[in-house]
Amino acid sequence: MLMLMLHPISLRYSSIHCTWTSSSSSHEMLRPYFLKPLNFSKNSGLILGISRIHGIGCASRISSAGIMVSPVSTAATTQQQSVSTQDGSSEKIAAPKPPQVAKRLEKFKTTIFTQMSSLAIKHGAINLGQGFPNFDGPDFVKEAAIQAIRDGNNQYARGYGVPDLNSAVAHRFKKDSGLTVDPEKEVTVTSGCTEAIAATILGLINPGDEVIVFAPFYDSYEATLSMAGANIKCVTLKPPNFAVPIDELKSLVSKNTRAILMNTPHNPTGKMFTRQELDEIASLCIENDVLVFSDEVYDKLAFEMDHISIASLPGMYERTVTLNSLGKTFSLTGWKIGWAIAPPHLTWGVRQAHSYLTFATSTPMQYAAAAALRAPDSYYEELRRDYNSKKNILVEGLKSVGFTVYPSSGTYFVVVDHTKFGMENDVAFCEYLIKEVGVVAIPTSVFYLNPEEGKNLVRFTFCKDEGTLISAVERMKEKLLKK
Repeated sequence: MLMLMLHPISLRYSSIHCTWTSSSSSHEMLRPYFLKPLNFSKNSGLILGISRIHGIGCASRISSAGIMVSPVSTAATTQQQSVSTQDGSSEKIAAPKPPQVAKRLEKFKTTIFTQMSSLAIKHGAINLGQGFPNFDGPDFVKEAAIQAIRDGNNQYARGYGVPDLNSAVAHRFKKDSGLTVDPEKEVTVTSGCTEAIAATILGLINPGDEVIVFAPFYDSYEATLSMAGANIKCVTLKPPNFAVPIDELKSLVSKNTRAILMNTPHNPTGKMFTRQELDEIASLCIENDVLVFSDEVYDKLAFEMDHISIASLPGMYERTVTLNSLGKTFSLTGWKIGWAIAPPHLTWGVRQAHSYLTFATSTPMQYAAAAALRAPDSYYEELRRDYNSKKNILVEGLKSVGFTVYPSSGTYFVVVDHTKFGMENDVAFCEYLIKEVGVVAIPTSVFYLNPEEGKNLVRFTFCKDEGTLISAVERMKEKLLKK
Protein backbone atom coordinates (compact mmCIF):
# COMPACT_ATOMS: atom_id res chain seq x y z
CA MET A 1 0.00 0.00 0.00
CA LEU A 2 1.32 3.41 -0.94
CA MET A 3 0.04 6.65 0.55
CA LEU A 4 0.96 9.97 -1.05
CA MET A 5 0.54 13.27 0.81
CA LEU A 6 0.95 16.60 -0.95
CA HIS A 7 1.20 19.97 0.71
CA PRO A 8 -1.58 22.19 -0.71
CA ILE A 9 0.69 25.14 -1.28
CA SER A 10 3.17 23.03 -3.24
CA LEU A 11 0.58 22.50 -5.98
CA ARG A 12 1.37 25.98 -7.25
CA TYR A 13 4.87 24.98 -8.25
CA SER A 14 6.51 22.65 -10.70
CA SER A 15 7.90 20.23 -8.10
CA ILE A 16 6.12 18.64 -5.20
CA HIS A 17 7.47 17.29 -1.93
CA CYS A 18 5.85 14.11 -0.77
CA THR A 19 6.10 11.55 1.97
CA TRP A 20 5.06 7.97 1.80
CA THR A 21 4.54 4.83 3.84
CA SER A 22 4.82 1.29 2.67
CA SER A 23 3.55 -2.01 4.00
CA SER A 24 6.43 -3.80 2.35
CA SER A 25 8.55 -5.91 4.67
CA SER A 26 11.63 -5.20 2.61
CA HIS A 27 14.75 -4.30 4.56
CA GLU A 28 15.82 -1.84 1.92
CA MET A 29 15.77 1.84 2.85
CA LEU A 30 13.07 3.91 1.18
CA ARG A 31 14.28 6.51 -1.25
CA PRO A 32 12.79 9.85 -2.27
CA TYR A 33 10.30 10.12 -5.10
CA PHE A 34 11.00 12.49 -7.95
CA LEU A 35 8.01 14.17 -9.56
CA LYS A 36 7.66 15.14 -13.18
CA PRO A 37 6.39 18.63 -13.96
CA LEU A 38 2.65 19.09 -13.47
CA ASN A 39 0.38 18.87 -16.50
CA PHE A 40 -2.84 20.80 -16.00
CA SER A 41 -5.96 20.04 -18.01
CA LYS A 42 -8.90 22.31 -18.72
CA ASN A 43 -11.06 20.39 -16.26
CA SER A 44 -8.88 21.28 -13.28
CA GLY A 45 -7.54 17.77 -12.92
CA LEU A 46 -3.83 17.10 -13.15
CA ILE A 47 -1.58 14.16 -13.76
CA LEU A 48 1.63 13.60 -11.80
CA GLY A 49 4.28 11.32 -13.22
CA ILE A 50 6.15 9.94 -10.22
CA SER A 51 9.02 7.52 -10.16
CA ARG A 52 11.41 6.30 -7.52
CA ILE A 53 14.90 5.29 -8.48
CA HIS A 54 14.61 2.11 -6.44
CA GLY A 55 12.06 0.76 -8.88
CA ILE A 56 8.61 1.70 -7.66
CA GLY A 57 6.51 4.19 -9.58
CA CYS A 58 2.99 5.51 -9.40
CA ALA A 59 0.74 7.77 -11.40
CA SER A 60 -1.42 10.06 -9.28
CA ARG A 61 -4.47 12.02 -10.26
CA ILE A 62 -5.53 15.07 -8.30
CA SER A 63 -8.98 16.52 -8.74
CA SER A 64 -11.47 18.43 -6.69
CA ALA A 65 -12.57 15.11 -5.23
CA GLY A 66 -9.15 14.32 -3.80
CA ILE A 67 -6.18 12.16 -4.71
CA MET A 68 -6.28 8.83 -6.51
CA VAL A 69 -3.13 6.74 -6.62
CA SER A 70 -2.62 4.00 -9.18
CA PRO A 71 0.28 1.65 -8.44
CA VAL A 72 2.60 0.53 -11.19
CA SER A 73 4.69 -2.64 -11.33
CA THR A 74 7.74 -2.68 -9.05
CA ALA A 75 9.85 -4.28 -11.74
CA ALA A 76 12.32 -1.95 -13.40
CA THR A 77 11.80 -1.96 -17.16
CA THR A 78 13.21 -0.17 -20.16
CA GLN A 79 9.80 0.45 -21.71
CA GLN A 80 7.71 3.57 -21.42
CA GLN A 81 4.29 3.37 -19.77
CA SER A 82 1.10 5.11 -20.86
CA VAL A 83 -1.22 7.01 -18.53
CA SER A 84 -4.65 8.28 -19.58
CA THR A 85 -5.26 11.99 -19.19
CA GLN A 86 -8.52 13.77 -18.35
CA ASP A 87 -9.44 14.31 -22.01
CA GLY A 88 -8.92 10.64 -22.88
CA SER A 89 -5.56 10.94 -24.60
CA SER A 90 -2.52 9.06 -23.34
CA GLU A 91 0.78 10.38 -22.11
CA LYS A 92 4.08 8.52 -22.02
CA ILE A 93 5.86 8.55 -18.69
CA ALA A 94 9.42 7.43 -18.11
CA ALA A 95 9.91 3.93 -16.79
CA PRO A 96 11.50 3.51 -13.36
CA LYS A 97 15.27 3.33 -13.49
CA PRO A 98 17.35 0.81 -11.57
CA PRO A 99 19.54 2.10 -8.73
CA GLN A 100 23.02 3.13 -9.82
CA VAL A 101 26.20 2.60 -7.86
CA ALA A 102 29.89 2.39 -8.69
CA LYS A 103 31.20 -1.12 -9.31
CA ARG A 104 33.44 -0.97 -6.27
CA LEU A 105 30.34 -0.69 -4.05
CA GLU A 106 27.95 -2.95 -5.93
CA LYS A 107 28.19 -5.80 -3.43
CA PHE A 108 27.35 -3.65 -0.41
CA LYS A 109 23.72 -3.34 0.68
CA THR A 110 21.95 -1.30 3.34
CA THR A 111 23.97 -1.87 6.52
CA ILE A 112 22.83 -4.64 8.81
CA PHE A 113 22.51 -2.10 11.64
CA THR A 114 19.95 -0.10 9.67
CA GLN A 115 18.03 -3.23 8.76
CA MET A 116 17.87 -4.64 12.28
CA SER A 117 17.07 -1.30 13.91
CA SER A 118 14.23 -0.74 11.43
CA LEU A 119 12.82 -4.18 12.23
CA ALA A 120 13.15 -3.43 15.94
CA ILE A 121 10.98 -0.34 15.60
CA LYS A 122 8.43 -2.15 13.45
CA HIS A 123 8.02 -5.03 15.92
CA GLY A 124 8.54 -3.13 19.17
CA ALA A 125 11.64 -5.20 19.95
CA ILE A 126 14.26 -4.41 22.57
CA ASN A 127 17.37 -3.38 20.64
CA LEU A 128 20.44 -5.24 21.84
CA GLY A 129 21.84 -5.08 18.31
CA GLN A 130 23.35 -1.75 17.34
CA GLY A 131 26.07 -0.50 19.65
CA PHE A 132 24.71 2.80 20.90
CA PRO A 133 23.79 3.42 24.56
CA ASN A 134 20.19 4.10 25.58
CA PHE A 135 21.47 6.46 28.26
CA ASP A 136 23.12 9.85 27.96
CA GLY A 137 26.72 10.96 28.31
CA PRO A 138 28.11 12.85 31.33
CA ASP A 139 26.72 16.28 32.13
CA PHE A 140 30.12 17.97 32.36
CA VAL A 141 30.84 17.13 28.71
CA LYS A 142 27.43 18.31 27.50
CA GLU A 143 27.79 21.54 29.46
CA ALA A 144 31.18 22.11 27.84
CA ALA A 145 29.54 21.83 24.41
CA ILE A 146 26.81 24.29 25.39
CA GLN A 147 29.40 26.73 26.70
CA ALA A 148 31.44 26.42 23.49
CA ILE A 149 28.37 27.31 21.46
CA ARG A 150 27.63 30.30 23.69
CA ASP A 151 31.24 31.42 23.40
CA GLY A 152 30.81 31.67 19.64
CA ASN A 153 32.82 28.62 18.59
CA ASN A 154 30.44 27.81 15.77
CA GLN A 155 32.34 28.34 12.53
CA TYR A 156 34.66 25.99 10.65
CA ALA A 157 37.37 24.56 12.82
CA ARG A 158 40.95 24.20 11.71
CA GLY A 159 41.03 21.25 9.34
CA TYR A 160 43.02 18.86 11.52
CA GLY A 161 41.41 19.90 14.82
CA VAL A 162 41.10 22.78 17.26
CA PRO A 163 44.39 23.13 19.16
CA ASP A 164 42.76 22.40 22.53
CA LEU A 165 41.49 18.99 21.39
CA ASN A 166 44.72 18.04 19.60
CA SER A 167 46.59 18.74 22.83
CA ALA A 168 44.08 16.78 24.92
CA VAL A 169 44.37 13.77 22.59
CA ALA A 170 48.17 13.87 22.77
CA HIS A 171 48.09 14.16 26.57
CA ARG A 172 45.65 11.25 26.94
CA PHE A 173 47.68 9.09 24.54
CA LYS A 174 50.87 9.70 26.53
CA LYS A 175 49.09 8.75 29.74
CA ASP A 176 47.71 5.57 28.20
CA SER A 177 50.62 4.40 26.05
CA GLY A 178 53.70 6.23 27.35
CA LEU A 179 54.29 7.77 23.92
CA THR A 180 54.88 11.48 23.46
CA VAL A 181 53.36 12.83 20.24
CA ASP A 182 53.29 16.29 18.69
CA PRO A 183 49.64 17.48 18.76
CA GLU A 184 50.26 19.78 15.78
CA LYS A 185 52.03 17.31 13.51
CA GLU A 186 50.82 13.87 14.63
CA VAL A 187 47.17 14.23 15.68
CA THR A 188 44.33 14.63 13.17
CA VAL A 189 40.76 15.16 14.39
CA THR A 190 38.08 13.51 12.25
CA SER A 191 34.32 13.08 12.11
CA GLY A 192 34.24 9.94 14.19
CA CYS A 193 36.56 6.97 14.03
CA THR A 194 34.83 5.73 10.88
CA GLU A 195 36.11 8.80 9.04
CA ALA A 196 39.54 8.35 10.62
CA ILE A 197 39.55 4.83 9.16
CA ALA A 198 38.43 6.11 5.77
CA ALA A 199 40.99 8.93 5.71
CA THR A 200 43.76 6.52 6.69
CA ILE A 201 42.87 3.95 4.05
CA LEU A 202 42.18 6.44 1.25
CA GLY A 203 45.24 8.49 2.15
CA LEU A 204 47.76 5.66 2.47
CA ILE A 205 46.52 2.73 0.35
CA ASN A 206 46.96 2.57 -3.43
CA PRO A 207 44.89 0.45 -5.82
CA GLY A 208 46.23 -3.09 -5.79
CA ASP A 209 47.88 -2.81 -2.37
CA GLU A 210 47.24 -5.82 -0.16
CA VAL A 211 45.65 -5.13 3.22
CA ILE A 212 45.14 -7.89 5.79
CA VAL A 213 42.09 -7.79 8.06
CA PHE A 214 40.96 -10.05 10.88
CA ALA A 215 37.46 -11.49 10.45
CA PRO A 216 34.97 -10.87 11.84
CA PHE A 217 35.47 -7.13 11.31
CA TYR A 218 33.60 -3.83 11.53
CA ASP A 219 31.67 -3.61 8.27
CA SER A 220 33.10 -0.26 7.14
CA TYR A 221 36.56 -1.84 6.77
CA GLU A 222 35.71 -3.86 3.67
CA ALA A 223 33.66 -1.10 2.05
CA THR A 224 36.38 1.52 2.53
CA LEU A 225 39.13 -0.81 1.35
CA SER A 226 37.02 -1.50 -1.73
CA MET A 227 36.73 2.22 -2.39
CA ALA A 228 40.52 2.45 -2.22
CA GLY A 229 40.92 -0.42 -4.69
CA ALA A 230 42.78 -2.54 -2.14
CA ASN A 231 43.29 -6.28 -2.45
CA ILE A 232 41.80 -7.61 0.79
CA LYS A 233 43.33 -10.63 2.52
CA CYS A 234 41.63 -12.13 5.53
CA VAL A 235 42.62 -14.06 8.64
CA THR A 236 39.68 -15.54 10.52
CA LEU A 237 39.54 -15.46 14.33
CA LYS A 238 37.62 -18.54 15.46
CA PRO A 239 35.72 -19.37 18.64
CA PRO A 240 35.96 -20.09 21.44
CA ASN A 241 38.84 -17.71 22.20
CA PHE A 242 39.26 -16.02 18.78
CA ALA A 243 43.05 -16.32 18.99
CA VAL A 244 45.20 -14.95 16.16
CA PRO A 245 46.49 -17.84 13.99
CA ILE A 246 50.01 -16.49 13.65
CA ASP A 247 51.21 -19.08 11.13
CA GLU A 248 48.27 -18.31 8.85
CA LEU A 249 48.96 -14.59 9.19
CA LYS A 250 52.60 -15.12 8.27
CA SER A 251 51.59 -17.10 5.19
CA LEU A 252 49.49 -14.18 3.91
CA VAL A 253 52.16 -11.51 4.17
CA SER A 254 53.91 -10.89 0.86
CA LYS A 255 55.93 -8.21 -0.91
CA ASN A 256 52.60 -6.68 -1.94
CA THR A 257 51.30 -6.35 1.63
CA ARG A 258 50.94 -2.68 2.48
CA ALA A 259 49.12 -2.80 5.83
CA ILE A 260 47.40 -4.84 8.52
CA LEU A 261 44.10 -3.39 9.76
CA MET A 262 43.32 -4.52 13.29
CA ASN A 263 40.87 -3.75 16.08
CA THR A 264 41.50 -4.27 19.78
CA PRO A 265 39.40 -4.56 21.88
CA HIS A 266 37.68 -6.35 19.03
CA ASN A 267 34.22 -5.73 17.61
CA PRO A 268 32.19 -7.97 17.42
CA THR A 269 33.83 -10.69 19.54
CA GLY A 270 35.04 -8.73 22.57
CA LYS A 271 38.50 -10.28 22.14
CA MET A 272 41.54 -8.35 23.28
CA PHE A 273 44.80 -8.99 21.46
CA THR A 274 47.34 -10.36 23.94
CA ARG A 275 50.85 -8.99 24.36
CA GLN A 276 52.23 -12.13 22.72
CA GLU A 277 49.96 -11.71 19.69
CA LEU A 278 50.86 -8.04 19.37
CA ASP A 279 54.57 -8.87 19.58
CA GLU A 280 54.18 -11.44 16.79
CA ILE A 281 52.29 -8.97 14.59
CA ALA A 282 54.88 -6.26 15.30
CA SER A 283 57.79 -8.51 14.38
CA LEU A 284 56.07 -9.51 11.16
CA CYS A 285 55.41 -5.87 10.21
CA ILE A 286 58.95 -4.72 10.95
CA GLU A 287 60.47 -7.64 9.04
CA ASN A 288 58.29 -7.02 5.97
CA ASP A 289 57.95 -3.20 6.16
CA VAL A 290 54.18 -3.36 6.69
CA LEU A 291 52.02 -0.60 8.18
CA VAL A 292 49.46 -1.14 10.94
CA PHE A 293 46.12 0.65 11.17
CA SER A 294 44.95 0.03 14.74
CA ASP A 295 41.30 0.76 15.61
CA GLU A 296 41.19 1.23 19.40
CA VAL A 297 37.80 2.86 20.01
CA TYR A 298 37.00 0.45 22.85
CA ASP A 299 40.32 0.91 24.67
CA LYS A 300 38.62 2.15 27.85
CA LEU A 301 36.26 -0.85 27.92
CA ALA A 302 38.86 -3.46 28.85
CA PHE A 303 37.64 -5.76 31.60
CA GLU A 304 40.06 -8.66 32.01
CA MET A 305 43.44 -7.34 30.88
CA ASP A 306 45.10 -4.01 30.20
CA HIS A 307 44.73 -2.56 26.73
CA ILE A 308 48.02 -2.27 24.81
CA SER A 309 48.44 0.06 21.84
CA ILE A 310 50.59 -1.70 19.25
CA ALA A 311 52.19 1.68 18.48
CA SER A 312 53.84 1.53 21.90
CA LEU A 313 55.83 -1.61 21.04
CA PRO A 314 59.50 -1.16 20.00
CA GLY A 315 59.86 -0.10 16.37
CA MET A 316 56.11 0.23 15.78
CA TYR A 317 55.18 3.88 16.24
CA GLU A 318 56.86 4.86 12.96
CA ARG A 319 54.63 2.42 11.04
CA THR A 320 51.33 2.70 12.94
CA VAL A 321 48.21 4.83 12.65
CA THR A 322 46.24 4.64 15.92
CA LEU A 323 42.52 5.32 15.51
CA ASN A 324 40.13 6.28 18.29
CA SER A 325 37.05 8.33 19.16
CA LEU A 326 35.01 9.96 21.89
CA GLY A 327 31.65 8.25 21.39
CA LYS A 328 32.10 4.83 23.00
CA THR A 329 33.91 6.03 26.11
CA PHE A 330 31.57 8.94 26.84
CA SER A 331 28.25 7.56 25.53
CA LEU A 332 28.06 10.33 22.93
CA THR A 333 28.05 8.33 19.71
CA GLY A 334 26.02 10.95 17.85
CA TRP A 335 28.73 13.59 18.20
CA LYS A 336 31.07 11.79 15.79
CA ILE A 337 34.40 13.04 17.14
CA GLY A 338 37.38 10.85 16.28
CA TRP A 339 41.09 11.13 15.67
CA ALA A 340 44.12 9.51 14.10
CA ILE A 341 47.56 9.52 15.72
CA ALA A 342 50.55 8.83 13.47
CA PRO A 343 54.10 9.98 12.77
CA PRO A 344 54.36 12.97 10.42
CA HIS A 345 55.17 10.96 7.29
CA LEU A 346 51.92 8.95 7.71
CA THR A 347 49.87 11.86 9.03
CA TRP A 348 50.48 13.63 5.71
CA GLY A 349 48.44 11.05 3.78
CA VAL A 350 45.72 10.89 6.43
CA ARG A 351 45.28 14.66 6.39
CA GLN A 352 45.26 14.84 2.61
CA ALA A 353 42.31 12.43 2.47
CA HIS A 354 40.59 14.03 5.46
CA SER A 355 40.79 17.44 3.78
CA TYR A 356 38.65 16.19 0.90
CA LEU A 357 36.28 14.01 2.92
CA THR A 358 34.96 16.34 5.62
CA PHE A 359 37.71 19.00 5.87
CA ALA A 360 36.67 19.87 9.44
CA THR A 361 34.66 18.45 12.32
CA SER A 362 32.00 20.09 14.53
CA THR A 363 33.72 22.98 16.30
CA PRO A 364 31.82 23.21 19.62
CA MET A 365 31.88 19.43 20.02
CA GLN A 366 35.65 19.47 19.65
CA TYR A 367 35.97 21.86 22.59
CA ALA A 368 33.68 19.60 24.63
CA ALA A 369 35.70 16.54 23.62
CA ALA A 370 38.82 18.25 24.96
CA ALA A 371 37.06 18.68 28.31
CA ALA A 372 36.00 15.03 28.25
CA LEU A 373 39.53 13.73 27.65
CA ARG A 374 40.72 15.62 30.71
CA ALA A 375 38.38 13.61 32.93
CA PRO A 376 40.09 12.11 35.99
CA ASP A 377 41.03 8.43 36.07
CA SER A 378 38.10 7.85 38.42
CA TYR A 379 35.73 8.42 35.49
CA TYR A 380 37.25 5.56 33.53
CA GLU A 381 37.30 3.28 36.58
CA GLU A 382 33.61 3.90 37.21
CA LEU A 383 32.86 3.38 33.52
CA ARG A 384 34.47 -0.07 33.57
CA ARG A 385 32.68 -1.05 36.80
CA ASP A 386 29.34 0.01 35.37
CA TYR A 387 29.82 -1.84 32.09
CA ASN A 388 31.16 -4.92 33.82
CA SER A 389 27.94 -5.08 35.84
CA LYS A 390 25.85 -4.76 32.68
CA LYS A 391 27.97 -7.41 30.99
CA ASN A 392 27.38 -9.86 33.84
CA ILE A 393 23.61 -9.36 33.63
CA LEU A 394 23.56 -10.10 29.92
CA VAL A 395 26.08 -12.97 29.93
CA GLU A 396 24.40 -14.82 32.78
CA GLY A 397 21.02 -14.18 31.22
CA LEU A 398 22.08 -15.53 27.83
CA LYS A 399 23.54 -18.63 29.45
CA SER A 400 20.30 -19.23 31.34
CA VAL A 401 18.35 -19.03 28.08
CA GLY A 402 20.55 -21.73 26.55
CA PHE A 403 23.07 -19.93 24.37
CA THR A 404 26.72 -20.90 24.18
CA VAL A 405 28.33 -17.64 25.26
CA TYR A 406 31.92 -16.89 24.25
CA PRO A 407 34.26 -14.87 26.49
CA SER A 408 34.31 -11.09 26.02
CA SER A 409 37.32 -9.33 27.53
CA GLY A 410 36.53 -5.87 26.14
CA THR A 411 34.05 -3.69 24.18
CA TYR A 412 30.35 -3.79 25.08
CA PHE A 413 29.55 -6.82 22.91
CA VAL A 414 29.05 -10.52 23.51
CA VAL A 415 29.03 -13.18 20.78
CA VAL A 416 26.98 -16.36 21.19
CA ASP A 417 26.30 -19.56 19.27
CA HIS A 418 22.59 -19.74 18.37
CA THR A 419 22.50 -23.20 16.78
CA LYS A 420 20.76 -24.88 19.74
CA PHE A 421 17.61 -23.09 18.69
CA GLY A 422 17.38 -24.83 15.33
CA MET A 423 17.52 -21.96 12.87
CA GLU A 424 19.17 -22.32 9.48
CA ASN A 425 21.63 -19.45 9.96
CA ASP A 426 22.29 -16.25 11.87
CA VAL A 427 20.09 -14.03 9.71
CA ALA A 428 17.09 -16.35 10.05
CA PHE A 429 17.65 -16.57 13.79
CA CYS A 430 17.87 -12.79 14.23
CA GLU A 431 14.69 -12.24 12.21
CA TYR A 432 12.89 -14.85 14.32
CA LEU A 433 14.25 -13.27 17.50
CA ILE A 434 12.89 -9.87 16.52
CA LYS A 435 9.49 -10.93 15.19
CA GLU A 436 8.61 -13.71 17.63
CA VAL A 437 10.59 -12.89 20.78
CA GLY A 438 10.91 -9.11 20.62
CA VAL A 439 14.69 -8.80 21.02
CA VAL A 440 17.29 -7.59 18.50
CA ALA A 441 20.71 -9.15 17.92
CA ILE A 442 23.09 -8.70 14.98
CA PRO A 443 23.91 -11.60 12.65
CA THR A 444 27.69 -11.82 12.47
CA SER A 445 27.92 -13.28 8.96
CA VAL A 446 27.98 -9.69 7.64
CA PHE A 447 31.35 -9.24 9.37
CA TYR A 448 33.09 -11.95 7.32
CA LEU A 449 34.38 -12.08 3.74
CA ASN A 450 32.89 -15.58 3.69
CA PRO A 451 29.47 -15.31 5.39
CA GLU A 452 29.42 -19.08 6.01
CA GLU A 453 32.08 -18.58 8.68
CA GLY A 454 29.72 -16.50 10.79
CA LYS A 455 26.40 -18.24 10.23
CA ASN A 456 26.36 -19.86 13.70
CA LEU A 457 27.09 -16.67 15.64
CA VAL A 458 25.11 -13.59 16.66
CA ARG A 459 26.17 -10.49 18.58
CA PHE A 460 24.41 -8.85 21.51
CA THR A 461 25.33 -5.53 23.07
CA PHE A 462 25.11 -4.58 26.75
CA CYS A 463 25.43 -0.79 26.35
CA LYS A 464 21.90 -0.43 27.73
CA ASP A 465 20.50 0.37 31.15
CA GLU A 466 20.12 -2.60 33.46
CA GLY A 467 16.33 -2.59 33.27
CA THR A 468 16.46 -2.96 29.49
CA LEU A 469 18.94 -5.84 29.73
CA ILE A 470 16.80 -7.65 32.31
CA SER A 471 13.65 -7.17 30.23
CA ALA A 472 15.37 -8.57 27.14
CA VAL A 473 16.56 -11.64 29.04
CA GLU A 474 13.06 -12.21 30.44
CA ARG A 475 11.55 -12.07 26.95
CA MET A 476 14.03 -14.65 25.72
CA LYS A 477 13.43 -16.91 28.71
CA GLU A 478 9.70 -16.75 28.09
CA LYS A 479 9.55 -17.11 24.31
CA LEU A 480 12.80 -18.61 23.01
CA LEU A 481 12.68 -22.37 23.08
CA LYS A 482 15.47 -24.77 22.18
CA LYS A 483 14.59 -27.10 19.31
